[in-house]
Amino acid sequence: MHSTLVRLQNVFGFFTTVAFTVATLIALSSFVSPQTPSANISLRNVQVVKGRPHYYSSKREEYAHIKFDLDADLSTLFNWNTKQVFLYMKAVYPSTRASEPPSEAIIWDAILASSSAPWNQNHFVHPDPKSKLPKQSNKKRAAAKTAPKSPFPIGELHLENQKPKYQITDITGKLGNRTDVTLELGWNVQPWVGALTWTNWREIGVWKGLQGGRSKAFAFPEVGAKAARPKDLETEKGSEGHRLVVGEEVPLKKAVV
Repeated sequence: MHSTLVRLQNVFGFFTTVAFTVATLIALSSFVSPQTPSANISLRNVQVVKGRPHYYSSKREEYAHIKFDLDADLSTLFNWNTKQVFLYMKAVYPSTRASEPPSEAIIWDAILASSSAPWNQNHFVHPDPKSKLPKQSNKKRAAAKTAPKSPFPIGELHLENQKPKYQITDITGKLGNRTDVTLELGWNVQPWVGALTWTNWREIGVWKGLQGGRSKAFAFPEVGAKAARPKDLETEKGSEGHRLVVGEEVPLKKAVV
């Protein structure tokens, strides 16, 4: 006759075994869900100016401000096991030395949540092209605890003249006249259960590689080639776009030039 403690241990062991088995099956089932992502990226405007790209910058340097158009259909990335997709746009350009890998800089990102994920104010809400009403602030939405509805299905984006969230800087401090620059779309899928998956460019089973996803090559213009107004260099505001993580830098309170 087993004691009560032994019986509880047996029940708990059986429960954890069943839970682990079910979670494994759910995680593996994601790989049999077909994926056919596609995207079209085009450059709208690029400007290179010299100044302090951030309020905590300690010196003046050249930085680039890029606006772009994006039409993407990533709806097939969402299945029964998808919680959210971290989407980002990066600029890729050759390094100054041939022996070094190309430089990459993220200029825009967004969190695309599935319909089953709990609402968060940092989730991306697609702007309604037909709406002329002012966008409601994150603070008001959080107070009302309501999630704005997107005009398109989850995973479908149609952005025109999109402002970047981040300015591009280079370790050399110079960006003018750099050539062979491309914009590239990337993502990271976070499932409810299982491993994270990143952008795939090749066909893997029922997963098709990303069609498109890269813009045509362009060049950073010379500094001062076109006078830039302060309004033209504004970045998109978002609560997820104002974090200092790397090195935990302490911001310097200096005016942006």
